[in-house]
Amino acid sequence: MTLEGARERRVRTGGVELCVAELGDASNPTVVLVHGYPDSKEVWSEVASRLADRFHVVLYDVRGHGRSTAPQPLRGGFTLEKLMDDFLAVADAVSPDRPVHLVGHDWGSVQSWEFVTVERTRGRIASFTSMSGPSLDHFGHWINKRLTRPTPRRVGQLLGQGAKSWYVYLLHTPVLPELAWRGPLGTRWPKILERVEKVPRGDYPTSSLRTDAAHGAWLYRDNVRARLRRPRPDAYAHAPVQLVTPLGDAFLSERLYDELELWAPGLVRHTLPAKHWVPRTRPDQLASWITEFVTTHESGQPRATPATGKYAERFGGQLVLVTGAGSGIGRATAFAFAESGARVVAVDRDAESAARTAELARLIGAPEAWAEAVDVSDEQAMEKLAEKVAAEYGVVDVLVNNAGIGLSGSFFDTTPEDWKKVLDVNLWGVIHGCRLFGKQMADRGQGGHIVNTASAAAFQPSKALPAYSTSKAAVLMLSECLRAELSGQGIGVSAICPGLVNTNITSTAHFAGVDADEEKRRQKKSARLYGMRNYPPEKVADAIVRAVVRNEAVVPVTPEARGAHLMSRFAPRALRAMARLEPPL
Repeated sequence: MTLEGARERRVRTGGVELCVAELGDASNPTVVLVHGYPDSKEVWSEVASRLADRFHVVLYDVRGHGRSTAPQPLRGGFTLEKLMDDFLAVADAVSPDRPVHLVGHDWGSVQSWEFVTVERTRGRIASFTSMSGPSLDHFGHWINKRLTRPTPRRVGQLLGQGAKSWYVYLLHTPVLPELAWRGPLGTRWPKILERVEKVPRGDYPTSSLRTDAAHGAWLYRDNVRARLRRPRPDAYAHAPVQLVTPLGDAFLSERLYDELELWAPGLVRHTLPAKHWVPRTRPDQLASWITEFVTTHESGQPRATPATGKYAERFGGQLVLVTGAGSGIGRATAFAFAESGARVVAVDRDAESAARTAELARLIGAPEAWAEAVDVSDEQAMEKLAEKVAAEYGVVDVLVNNAGIGLSGSFFDTTPEDWKKVLDVNLWGVIHGCRLFGKQMADRGQGGHIVNTASAAAFQPSKALPAYSTSKAAVLMLSECLRAELSGQGIGVSAICPGLVNTNITSTAHFAGVDADEEKRRQKKSARLYGMRNYPPEKVADAIVRAVVRNEAVVPVTPEARGAHLMSRFAPRALRAMARLEPPL
């Protein structure tokens, strides 16, 4: 999406002329997007297009960037005070009677922190969403605290951020940054962003990059040293603040924001497994969070059930789809993500159970939750589900292929029909999910995560579970192969391998080679044994959420599963000997 269809106007202020672009209905709440260094307003094009249906979206080229003119002389022309004059001139032009919702990235966020913490702008800003750019005042206090009250941890944080700030020192050198940007760096910058940051080209960066970067060096020279030496003691936000922290930011440490609640009471935090240029790499997620935050503060009503889970910052607003969500591990997993503020799609072949999971997920903390009745072994049904989810809910951020069935019996007692049924659900259900929803993730180009529920049976042979163990071993190897293939696209893949977990899979498992009465007896006995073990599905759900956060490859869950996994690597002969034992049924 480019900004070609936007309405443009010129705003004069402080000796410069700013290029302002507008999208959407001007009667809607106004959202002003402020770009960073060395960008122009086009860095926001993908986010702006997603916001324009609900908001009046305003973007402007910061002075000296894009199609805005530069101050003369450059020195002293980029102070925070003058940047604030520019913002107020734009706000007065596009929304003279209503406060605006401010969103900033990189230096757009740095200057926006100034706007939202000075008395002059009180009443003009309804909310502020910050990403990848701290307040220079807060940064100055952060540094002073670590210098005046050093501890090993604080010194480590200071040194770590000092190393990440290497580019700031270079930008203070005279002439060299301008020569670099107008020369080889300006030429290679688009490819550097593609290779290092995984930024798609599209309409960014624009042809003005070299000039923008050369002018923008004065943002640092005019502000950084002076403000870090004498940070304002009254830099408190007078509007609600939402902070988005990319966990892979090469320039800014997470620790910079540890004490931000002191300056922004009621701060809303989100984290992303992404690098610095999130407006280009994660526009869907940013648009979702901005929409929710702006809508909340326009209505004046807070969310009825705020997310309270341990990973609320990480998964708030993300879309998570769980198969087999009607009970057991699937339902517990849906609830775990719901507690962390994720939107949940609960999929199960039992429509009533799926609906109950979705209903409870909303009560627990999911801003939205939907139920879908689908048999994962049905290829056409899964294709229709993928199309519906993408069209109505969006591209899935986390996919949990959990649906499965149990099958016990010797190899010669297991019929071809038995084999087909267990492979259709346990293996093909996972294949369908990975192929359809994984392809959507890959095509979106914004990363994601796939979780496949395998089993300790994947690496623990048993003469009683040949078909079940084969299906789960195939899921484990599929996950390993897919992880290798998708790693370059920012999509993680985890295989979860539970041991004995107290779910209803045992009471519904099929026992090959026995009559109906004997099958019922074995189902009841296995359910009783699993109940005595009493390992709850909630612990597996916690392991699933943790695996996504840590991008873990293979996760054995329960002590017996971890033991079997170790034996499969270091004592395989002993594990094969154990496989010959008769199960206690």
